[in-house]
Order: sequence, then structure tokens, then C-alpha cells
Amino acid sequence: MTHLQAGLSPETLEKAKAELKENPDTLHQDIQEVRDMIITRPDIGFLRTDDAFILRFLRARKFNHFEAFRLLAQYFEYRQQNLDMFKNLKATDPGIKQALKDGFPGVLANLDRYGRKILVLFAANWDQSRYSFVDILRAILLSLESMIEDPELQVNGFVLIIDWSNFTFKQASKLTPSMLRLAIEGLQDSFPARFGGIHFVNQPWYIHALYTVIRPFLKDKTRKRIFMHGNNLNSLHQLLHPEILPSELGGMMPPYDMGTWARTLLDHAYDEEAEYCPESCTLSVQDLERDLEKNLSPRTMKRSQSVVEPGVLKRPDRTKSDEENTQPLLSLD
Repeated sequence: MTHLQAGLSPETLEKAKAELKENPDTLHQDIQEVRDMIITRPDIGFLRTDDAFILRFLRARKFNHFEAFRLLAQYFEYRQQNLDMFKNLKATDPGIKQALKDGFPGVLANLDRYGRKILVLFAANWDQSRYSFVDILRAILLSLESMIEDPELQVNGFVLIIDWSNFTFKQASKLTPSMLRLAIEGLQDSFPARFGGIHFVNQPWYIHALYTVIRPFLKDKTRKRIFMHGNNLNSLHQLLHPEILPSELGGMMPPYDMGTWARTLLDHAYDEEAEYCPESCTLSVQDLERDLEKNLSPRTMKRSQSVVEPGVLKRPDRTKSDEENTQPLLSLD
């Protein structure tokens, strides 16, 4: 075991070897081979290239050198293409702070049976008069940057649960295709995290409609890890034991305190008031959407462009029963 593996338990070391093909004897060579590829992308500013940093990208791509480098390049390219998003990327930024305090994201205290950190989003908490979807995305990326420092999570990964209870049609109308693409690029294509599952619960029909918008931009591996549980929490509990879930998700733990993770990041700054102008935020989001429409190219997405046109969501003509709408779209087997 090298010093780069010092933070791993014996169980996680074995998992890294078996699942990720991590070999302590060749670890430094693996890292150097990725580092040597940097010269092939002079258009990108690689602001960090130390061993520990590159290692997390190797783990995220199971030590495939080329794929790890591509992820590393996309990590910095995404930040270059969206400079405004990463200005003042701190928990004390007013928009990020408001999102964090409303539980974007929530982070459960207990890990799942595979050692994965569980993130929860209660979508209805989004106060659109106080912060934007971009602020939520920034808060999630900032949180992941903090958590991915833990080598155990680099190996074991994360699980995401989104509870859509009481999420209104008006709120959903703010989730434009360009904003959703921005989130997919940032989380799926440009961040070295392993997501073992993404679970939707209590989703209304218009969230199913939004899923058809983003589906063409999801990798096959991502699609297979998305589960639509509807109101069927039993199917969620087959994958995540209720003993570790809050009561809102049918679990045995107390109701989730939305400020838990925010207090971890903000510490004494949690209770400090900060001025924030929703109007200027709205303008910046509009500018970002225009930039996305201009600058996002097929090369960066590498996916089919056949998506639903932006606009008002329409209820499907065919009526489905509530029971049909709550069935998982993907098999849980």
C-alpha cells in the first residue's frame, strides 16, 4: 500500500483492487501516464495535476488511462466554458448559501451497505424567488468537491435520491432543457464521482416528461442507474434499507434537518445574513441560457440532439392511472 492509499480501510482497499483494478505496485505509473497526456490538450488549462488529484479520476474510470484523462480534461474544460458558474464558488456565496440552507443537497449521516454516501434533494424546497437552478447546481458541485476529498468515497461513490413531493408544475417550468443539459454535463461528464444509483420518488407526470427531454444526453450506464419509484417506497427500500433513511422517505430515522450539511460547510457563517438580489440572479441565468444555446456543440455533448423543444410542458393526451404513473421505468432486478 502506498501513501496515496493511506485513507482506505482494508475492505475498501480490496474493493478498489477487485472493482477498479487499482494496483499499488503500478499506481504512480498509472498516474504519470494520465499526466503525460496533458500535452495533447494545450487548449485547456489544467490547474491541478498532483498525484492525489489525478488518482480520483482514475478511480472514477476504473483505471482506464484514456477515459480518466478525458474526464480530467472535461472537468477543466467545463469550468473554462462556464466561468461565471465558478466565480466565488464558496459556501458563503449568497445564492449557494440559500440553496444549501434549503437542503440542496442534503447529506445523510449513514452510508448505505456498500459504503456510499447518500445525497437527498427535496425538490419542493426550491424557493425560486431567492436563488436559481444554477445556484442549486453550484451548491451540489461545491458539496461534491468537499466530499470527494475522502478517498473512501472516491472508491465507494454516491447515491442520489430526489423526492418530488409537492413539486409544482410552475417550479418544473423553470427546468429548461439548456439548464438540464448544464447539470448533466457538470455531474455526468465532468466530475470524478461514481454514482451507484439515482432514485426518483413521488414524481408527478411532468417529471416523466422532463426525463424524456434529458434522456438522449444520458450515457447508457447512467440510464440503467436511474430508478423511477413513484409512490412505491417499497421498491426504494429494496435498494436502500429504511434503517438509514429519514421518515420522509419511509425510513426509520427522524425527519431530515435541511440545515445539517449547510452547517458543516458554513460553520459559524450559517446564521449570518447576506444580501442577495434575485433580479440580478435571474438576469445571469438568462445570459447563461443564451450562452449555452450558442456554445454547446455536438462535440461537447457527444449525444443525440433529438430532444423535446423548449417550451411549456403539456400533459400527455393519453390518460394514465396514478398506479401506472408510479411504476418504475427500469427494472429493479
